[in-house]
Amino acid sequence: MITLALSKGRIFDDTLPLLRAAGIEVLDDPETSRKLILDTNQPDVRVVLVRATDVPTYVQYGGADLGVAGKDVLIEHGGEGLYQPLDLRIAACRMSVAVRADFDYQAAVKQGSRLRVATKFTTIARDHFADKGVHIDLIKLYGSMELAPLTGLADAIVDLVSTGNTLRANHLVEVEQIMDISSRLVVNQAALKLKREPLRRLIDAFASAIPT
Repeated sequence: MITLALSKGRIFDDTLPLLRAAGIEVLDDPETSRKLILDTNQPDVRVVLVRATDVPTYVQYGGADLGVAGKDVLIEHGGEGLYQPLDLRIAACRMSVAVRADFDYQAAVKQGSRLRVATKFTTIARDHFADKGVHIDLIKLYGSMELAPLTGLADAIVDLVSTGNTLRANHLVEVEQIMDISSRLVVNQAALKLKREPLRRLIDAFASAIPT
């Protein structure tokens, strides 16, 4: 049995064409089914639905043989015990710094004053500002980041940005792009040895179907 860990939403939807290229059809719709383990048209392949942030952990510890996770999630996880053979180029967005439209970000950074930064991507934020030589106080949030600058909780946020519409709707501006984000295929290193042939076929099928 090959177990693939996916998260609901954009990553799941964008992975379906790659699975089809490997001859795999998921038989259940995660939006309408309450199942957490989804069957496919291949009796030896199943999909498990987990939180996006849990995908690397399931793969690392063998709860799944492989999975699809964003670069942001993998950086925060650390990537231990994971083989990352492919950038699937799906679920693309960017990691950026955003502030209130009336906040002078460039002046605050130049002055070397401490910034209060709200984010759930603490590793990425810490490394980014350390590289710039800027001291920050990190505030870890899990909900809507946009509220933090609006309520005075933080000077800036570090968050994923796709269209930027949510930022604009809340009178925030993107002041710095940290990195481009897309989703990667991750494979359990032990599984790659024990189930080498079926996993290699799946990896090759994914590789041939990556959007250009």
